[in-house]
Amino acid sequence: MASGEGIQKSATGIEGFDELTLGGLPTGRPTLVCGSAGCGKTLFASTFLIHGAREENEPGVFVTFEERPSEIVANVASLGFGLDGLIEEGRILIEHIAIDASQVAEIGDFDLEGLFLRLELAIDQVGAKRIVLDTVESLFSAFTNQAILRAEIRRLFDWLKDKGVTAVITGERGDGTLTRQGLEEYVSDCVILLDHRVTNQVSTRRLRIVKYRGTAHGTNEYPFLIDEDGFSVLPVSGLGLDHHVYDERISTGVPDLDAMLEGGGFFRASSILLSGVAGSGKSSIAAAFADAACARGETALYFSFEESAQQTVRNMRSIGIDLGRWIEAGLLHHVATRPTFYSLEMHLAIMLREIARRRPRLVVLDPISAFIDSGDPLEVQAMLLRIVDYLKVEGITGVFTHLASSTDLAKTEAGLSSLMDAWILLLNREASGEFNRELYLLKARGIAHSNQVREFLMSEAGLRLLPPYVGEGVALTGAARRAEENRERRNEAVRRDEAARRQRDVDHRRRRALSQIEALQAEIEADEAELDALVRSEEDYVRQAVSDASGMVEARKGR
Repeated sequence: MASGEGIQKSATGIEGFDELTLGGLPTGRPTLVCGSAGCGKTLFASTFLIHGAREENEPGVFVTFEERPSEIVANVASLGFGLDGLIEEGRILIEHIAIDASQVAEIGDFDLEGLFLRLELAIDQVGAKRIVLDTVESLFSAFTNQAILRAEIRRLFDWLKDKGVTAVITGERGDGTLTRQGLEEYVSDCVILLDHRVTNQVSTRRLRIVKYRGTAHGTNEYPFLIDEDGFSVLPVSGLGLDHHVYDERISTGVPDLDAMLEGGGFFRASSILLSGVAGSGKSSIAAAFADAACARGETALYFSFEESAQQTVRNMRSIGIDLGRWIEAGLLHHVATRPTFYSLEMHLAIMLREIARRRPRLVVLDPISAFIDSGDPLEVQAMLLRIVDYLKVEGITGVFTHLASSTDLAKTEAGLSSLMDAWILLLNREASGEFNRELYLLKARGIAHSNQVREFLMSEAGLRLLPPYVGEGVALTGAARRAEENRERRNEAVRRDEAARRQRDVDHRRRRALSQIEALQAEIEADEAELDALVRSEEDYVRQAVSDASGMVEARKGR
């Protein structure tokens, strides 16, 4: 039992509803749950009653004016509620009260005294704190006088308040009014309207709290689910921009793409948009994100709106990504649903519930453009905005693929590009008679990144981004790139041959020059030798002349 805004509240056990009402239904007061046939009124009331008996130690009484007790037990058994066990334990009592309007008309007078006696006996029998009356139309079908009807309705609600039980009364929706009598809503402390509408052949269940005396509550319409897990409401409108910001980087699963981001990879809890035409590789990069997350030991959730899990696993195996091993290991959960199978709000409710249940670190939606034809563009944008906000609040990285039109690649019909933290544009251009994939990182908030257009290759070896190759001012890919590379290789070969020829010519001239230098050197050396010989001969001549002169002088002295 919770308290909010000064009044006590009793939890219903309905996922999302108790958060929406800040605690549940008003304790000790009647609550009217109304709606058309098949919208889930009885299930709402049953969940409230069973939760009280099982989790809150509050026994309850289920009063049915239409279905028999065995039918009530069978109806909720498929949801795993185990109502029969609670009945055997004396924590829940089902009271079937059949009212025949024709018999009442024959008697002439009718009031609720007999009902009060039976209710009081049932309440005392199990010590009930909660009670359900399903449905009020059957009870009041015997009344034809509006004045008496109004008085008896007030008596019933006042009696329930006096008993101090928390009551849920179900009622069929009337024509232009919340109920057929159009009176119950004025004497209820809380009125909940369940709606089951069909738009474009797609059904949607929605819940709205019409009024709730004495406390704040959500006033919007909220989608709710009825499935094997019971009744659940998703109050998604409370999301906003108040979320934690992460500095941690996570890999994209494509090393070349990580290298385009300074620091490597995107920030955790980023919203990343992959847009491009058909066949450009959006799903492949999304699968790489999921593969990298699972390789880190993290849980990933893959929502596919075009392919089954088996088809996705098979297709990704052709590019070296084995998602099957992660599915078997329980790290990757693949949910495949056609976009037209549910309404937009139902898809939103299912996805948010799966995210809350699996607690993944990365979520893939492939592709979000599948919802464009499922509703108004503004409704699609609102739905996807709620998912983006929810993922950010929960610290989950979101990867969204979008099939772009070939006429305007830098635009998304869902109008989500401005909501994304990062945007990767995948191109598929025709050149030289073939299509080639290109990747361009349009934006990455808070991260310096490359602005180059990279050729994107997919093969059995995985995903690769080739360095940019520019020819005549235009980025070349595929055959045009290979032809240009071959032309440049031929030109390089010609340049190498010319350089080799010139080198040979220079070498030849150098050798010839060296030979000439050697010959001249030999001539110079010969001349120098001859000159040395002449010098020595002259010196010998001079010495001999001097010697002769000295001899002649000596000879003369002797005489």
